[in-house]
Amino acid sequence: MTKGALALLVHGGTENWSPQRWKSRFDEVCEGRPVLQLSDAKSDPAAVHYAAVWKPRPGELAAFPNLRVIFNLGAGVDALMADRTLPDVPLVRVAVGDLTARMTEYVVLHVLMHHRQELYLRESQREKRWAPKSQWAANAISVGVMGLGTLGADAADVLRRLGFRVAGWSRGPRTIADIECFHGEAQLDAFLRRTDILVCLLPLTAETRHILNRPLFEKLNRASPLGAPILINAGRGGLQNEPDILQCLDDGTLGGASLDVYGTEPLPADSRFWTHPKVVLTPHNAADTDPDEISKYVAEQIERFEAGGALENVVDRGRGY
Repeated sequence: MTKGALALLVHGGTENWSPQRWKSRFDEVCEGRPVLQLSDAKSDPAAVHYAAVWKPRPGELAAFPNLRVIFNLGAGVDALMADRTLPDVPLVRVAVGDLTARMTEYVVLHVLMHHRQELYLRESQREKRWAPKSQWAANAISVGVMGLGTLGADAADVLRRLGFRVAGWSRGPRTIADIECFHGEAQLDAFLRRTDILVCLLPLTAETRHILNRPLFEKLNRASPLGAPILINAGRGGLQNEPDILQCLDDGTLGGASLDVYGTEPLPADSRFWTHPKVVLTPHNAADTDPDEISKYVAEQIERFEAGGALENVVDRGRGY
């Protein structure tokens, strides 16, 4: 019996998101299952039962009348949810150890970068200035993680083991061993008041859009050795009010920022983020998806689904994640 085809809709532009690279990986792991690209003129849309996608264009998925499941190859699903023509089938987020580990690496790297005064030290190096400042211990710094899903919970745990005082905030109640957990609007201010370095890994929803703004930054702790709070956003670009971030960096409300995501990507050449002395900028690669791990994950999910098993990490469309 011919297995239902998997359509591959990848619109990237970087080496990691080459459609040919992903096609090669899915051909290897989807034994006996046709793997089709939208550009293949010979493909029959009616034969497609599954779609693995990255930034599909609005309306593309509606072309498949027998679609049963959509697999999003990245962590964020906000762009997909904005497509009003999106078929009413299960939408699955990827959740593999490789992606989680990469995000934790990014978060830990940037927390340590600000904690260990790397921006100042690199400036000193450029100016050939030998002037080390006093360095405080990790337990003098409170890190707050917004978003306690798989990625946030793992990053929080590793930071705790490094000695930082770690707390987390989420929309609903969560319990994580040895992590102080806050939740909901009522507990947001208390979470912010004790936070020196704010790490944002929230999903982008109507409620979280532009949540990273001046009123929120003004509630962060200003009595830590850092002098002014630090922002690290590796969640979604739509979470941040970018004019507010720049103004708060300029006037000292924020002492620094590490940003991996932006409202417009690629980041425009005239953005002040490129040259701001308090900004560490990365090109949305904090947890770049690995084709090897993700293709295996999708293939296993499909096989289990066809055998009558339940899909994992299905998006709650009402909540947006």
